[in-house]
Amino acid sequence: MNDIVVDANNLTKVFKMGDVEVHALRGLSVQIKRGEVVSIMGPSGSGKSTLMNILGCLDRPTSGEYCLDGESIGNLKDEQLAEIRNRKVGFVFQSFNLLPRSTALTNVELPLRYSPPNGKKRRELAKEALIDVGLGDRINHRPNELSGGQQQRVAIARALINEPSIVMADEPTGNLDTKSGDEIMDLLLRLNQDRGTTLIIVTHDPEIAEQTQRVIQIRDGVVAEN
Repeated sequence: MNDIVVDANNLTKVFKMGDVEVHALRGLSVQIKRGEVVSIMGPSGSGKSTLMNILGCLDRPTSGEYCLDGESIGNLKDEQLAEIRNRKVGFVFQSFNLLPRSTALTNVELPLRYSPPNGKKRRELAKEALIDVGLGDRINHRPNELSGGQQQRVAIARALINEPSIVMADEPTGNLDTKSGDEIMDLLLRLNQDRGTTLIIVTHDPEIAEQTQRVIQIRDGVVAEN
């Protein structure tokens, strides 16, 4: 098995706004090893969100080569990109992105709706994932019945349900108080240690970045420090 799970070489991304071209990435290259915990930092407009979208298979580069877990994504059609995203990437967002009317269990099951396990097996896997993040007693609660920290735990369980190659966390503690934020970081780092999950954390918080194994600084669409 290849030791490099994220292999991005000479990525460019150009957005056209009318007659104006905006160069968000300008020949950026980055490699991330399997099981690594990496943070991506950079000022607003540096290209970190664009990079996250490409690494998470939400978008594709204008040019350059990106391989996720050995699979090249550059020339894939939208449905192929969606299939790889569902299979290989888990997302944790600042705003949790949970379905408000659905229980924690149903929210965690969602990524499995597009893969083989039947309904009963899906529920079992989702329940196990919720137990793993310390919410075994909250499986039938809806988001409005959970604290912010608990909602983020549901989001982490959902991100892990497919055993993805990478988990991408975009400001995962941004909407939480300090205590809940510390607990979420502890949980993410424990999951990395216990499962070997590759974690990519986009953050502006130096205290979060200090807890990762490596900080990738993005400036003006390229890696400034690695």
